[in-house]
Amino acid sequence: MIIYTQKLDEQALPESLDLSNSEEVALTFDERKRGRLKIKTLSGIDAGIQIERGQVMRHDSILVSENGDVLKVKAAPEVVSSAYIKDATLFARACYHLGNRHVSLQVGEGFLRFQKDYVLDDMLHGLGIHVTHEEAEFEPENGAYAKGSGHAHSHGDAHHHEHSHEHANEHA
Repeated sequence: MIIYTQKLDEQALPESLDLSNSEEVALTFDERKRGRLKIKTLSGIDAGIQIERGQVMRHDSILVSENGDVLKVKAAPEVVSSAYIKDATLFARACYHLGNRHVSLQVGEGFLRFQKDYVLDDMLHGLGIHVTHEEAEFEPENGAYAKGSGHAHSHGDAHHHEHSHEHANEHA
């Protein structure tokens, strides 16, 4: 059985990496949070994943075995709660209340998505937000303090810190 043991940095893939013969697997978010699991690739091959604990496999993550076998990870569709919100203030209130409960949250253009939870659905209903259950790929935010969630650079003012790309163009 092939065991994939290394998660590569998607931003710095080696040029020598051959993706043409790679296997693919579709995993739910809960599966992508695990460091060790048995899988069946989309072509039907039994394999295992044994990566460093604490690493989350994202959609399009690349894993490699000790023999150089390559595995592409895809986000599998799963049943989620989704709220489509046009009003910016209501959208912000929903984000605030869900974030206050430390919920894994996918924030998209005009929508929020989280793992199906009737208590959270009812909370949003109480705010006047309609929630639907649908099957979709769930790719939540990494979180502000997650490794690799932003980039590092200096502002030239004697300090150095990491933050998101929201104002990266200001420093170009």
